[in-house]
Amino acid sequence: MTVELRTMSLEPRRHTFGHIARRKGADVPASRYEEGTLDLQATDNFHYKPLWEPEYWVYDTRKTAVVMKDWYDLKDPRQYYYATYNIARANMQQAVERTFSFVEKRAMLDGLDADWREKIIDTLLPMRHVAWGANMNMTNICDRGYGTAVTAPSQFAAMDHLGMAQIISRIGLALDGNSGESLDTAKTAWMDAPHWQDMRHMVEDTLVVKDWFEQYVAQALVIDAVTHAFAFDIMDSAGQTKGGAPISMMTEFMVEWRAEQTRWVDAVIKTAAAESDANRALISGWAKGWLSRAVDAVKPLCAHVVGDASAVSSIEAELSARFAKLGLAL
Repeated sequence: MTVELRTMSLEPRRHTFGHIARRKGADVPASRYEEGTLDLQATDNFHYKPLWEPEYWVYDTRKTAVVMKDWYDLKDPRQYYYATYNIARANMQQAVERTFSFVEKRAMLDGLDADWREKIIDTLLPMRHVAWGANMNMTNICDRGYGTAVTAPSQFAAMDHLGMAQIISRIGLALDGNSGESLDTAKTAWMDAPHWQDMRHMVEDTLVVKDWFEQYVAQALVIDAVTHAFAFDIMDSAGQTKGGAPISMMTEFMVEWRAEQTRWVDAVIKTAAAESDANRALISGWAKGWLSRAVDAVKPLCAHVVGDASAVSSIEAELSARFAKLGLAL
């Protein structure tokens, strides 16, 4: 008896999914990002309009004044979908764990100057509340936004902010021996300290912005940029002579995240602004208004940390130049 093995080549009947074929043409290969992003937004067969907002459908382009011919033009240059996002963040989280282990094992936080330790507690640790507000905003953008191209990465960003709030909380626990006392002190500063009240007021106001794209401009384009530039550039630099190197190591996630996040945010804003003059005027107005407010909110914090608020002007100038490159008119 003989057994003959043969290799057969089976040609697939089609090379892509129907929703991709309808957009790109039949049998046009697509990336995993395109398969998991394009035209996944539900558009038909809704049973009823939301009772809390009966003027809109559940997914409705009218929930923002920004108008796009195709909402899937707002692509993510990182090409994040569920798998690639989680792989990227898992790698970053491993680096965070190694850093915390390194710092704690060598008791590096013991080298912080006493006055700088207090500054960390009453100025850096309350940033976890800013991050929590950002988490709420980006989640709301995912809820009210239109098109998976922008809503999916908005939810990814929401989870990033939650992770950053946890990192900051862990810094506090590392400072107080896991008693939680520093976090209570930080919350009191957030609620009552004069230098935090403009920031808290602004964060609370963003939570109730009705237009989701304005909320995106306020949070993703402006507030993230201003607060991170203050906390992880200005404040970080001021701490280098006060034993603050371990804090720099423990907040490296935020620095890496900001560089990556900026690519996505800039792509979305630039594409939306280029769609029409009306979009450009609308987004420019939002950016200008929120930039002014964010700069004013961070000035008391900067003065509290380094003695004066002059360093904030560099943040404003840098962001104004960035906005101009995106086609915004400030």
